Amino acid sequence: MTTKQIGTTLAVACVAAAVGVAGGIAGGSAATNGNSDKAGNGAGRHDGQAPPGRHIGANGQREQPLSGDVAAKVRDAALAKVPGGTIERVETDADHGSPYEAHVRKSDGTELEVLVNKSFEVTAVNNMQHP
Repeated sequence: MTTKQIGTTLAVACVAAAVGVAGGIAGGSAATNGNSDKAGNGAGRHDGQAPPGRHIGANGQREQPLSGDVAAKVRDAALAKVPGGTIERVETDADHGSPYEAHVRKSDGTELEVLVNKSFEVTAVNNMQHP
């Protein structure tokens, strides 16, 4: 191998390594972006198709994170219904006809989906089933 070929090989290897590290950092950041934050916007389990906690419902709509006053009202409604629970995330609902949902973890580890209507009233509490 000539000096030029060795230099080219090393340059290619360095670029590939840099891209791999950058991809790993970006992927790690995306995987943890907002995870289980106390604001209730964190991510949870997912199906590998959608961003964590933002699955696509049968209607083809992707759930979206909530923020601001809407997020606060949904969190408050969910915690009033499930006292002592921890909000995992709050988001739009794509499955049940309610505009909002909160994912809540009870102290015993049970995961619940609390559905909230546009008046910020809880309409249902569902046990989450995980594969």
